[in-house]
Amino acid sequence: MATASSSLMMTQAASSAVRHNHNAEDAIPFLSSKPNFRTTIMWYPRLVLQSRGTRRNLRSHGNVHCRNLLVSTAAAAAMASESDLIDAVDEEVAGQPPAAPVVYTKPKTGKAALPLKRDRTRSKRFLEIQKLRETKKEYDLRTAISLLKEMANSKFVETVESHLRLNIDPKYNDQQLRATVSLPKGTGQTVRIAVLTQGEKFDEAKNAGAEIVGGEDLIQQIKEGFMDFEKLIASPDIMPKVASLGKILGPRGLMPNPKAGTVTINIPQAIAEFKKGKVEYRADKTGIVHIPFGKFDFSDEDLIENFLAAVKSIETNKPSGAKGVYWKSAHICSSMGPSIRLNIRDMLDYKSPANA
Repeated sequence: MATASSSLMMTQAASSAVRHNHNAEDAIPFLSSKPNFRTTIMWYPRLVLQSRGTRRNLRSHGNVHCRNLLVSTAAAAAMASESDLIDAVDEEVAGQPPAAPVVYTKPKTGKAALPLKRDRTRSKRFLEIQKLRETKKEYDLRTAISLLKEMANSKFVETVESHLRLNIDPKYNDQQLRATVSLPKGTGQTVRIAVLTQGEKFDEAKNAGAEIVGGEDLIQQIKEGFMDFEKLIASPDIMPKVASLGKILGPRGLMPNPKAGTVTINIPQAIAEFKKGKVEYRADKTGIVHIPFGKFDFSDEDLIENFLAAVKSIETNKPSGAKGVYWKSAHICSSMGPSIRLNIRDMLDYKSPANA
């Protein structure tokens, strides 16, 4: 681009010399020398103004002046080096851009070099234990439980979870799924239960083992941000007052509901069931049900029994609007471990040795 600019400036210099009745030789020192920063700054504004004036002069004075200008311009252009003209033609007339500079990129190492983007944020422990299972392989239930316990190597007792994808769309009322299941071997967790009631049922709830019991005073505390409980049970007579807590308890999944067994007349029985291992579940907006069914330190038989109870409950509470294949996929995992895909047919037909 520097040579093209020099050719343009030399041509304009010669034309300005003719317009002001100067000899073309006066411009030779400028034309014969290579342009530098200082020369460009001095000559460029003047050349632009003179070139504009020359164009006006050509329109007003006719062909004679034009002929003189063309002769002078040709003489100035002939004085330019042949290489400058060739470069100008190559770069500006032909429109060929200059070659792009080669950018050196440093090769990626470590986690940044992993092919899957999700693995780049995993811990070293997770990347090691996920090598124990094949990603797309479907395992039978007993093998999956054994493999899961082998991969659960955190410093705390991990919870064992199931994630079951169903062929339902919960945005339709006849395809929503929400129910409870009592796990035979419990969840292995200590549940803090709060009870909202009034009158004589205060003493019943306290004697049944509820950690928190209250009425309107507890409702006010919840409005102020009190959430030190995992399960909230309410009696039907206080539900009109509990309705004002919908925006607070709803998003957290704590709003009492008859389908979940948390709105009941028999409060002592409800408390005992949740203490023993009753679990509430529901399908999320993508049709997946998430159910914890024990702890890592449970025996294999206890985990299998709890898992089969959850599967049977989901099968029993199948929505009326569910059509076609009900089960799409099933995975189990520990709290800090990778998921293991189950074989659906083996899961549904599995029979424990005690029942065989």
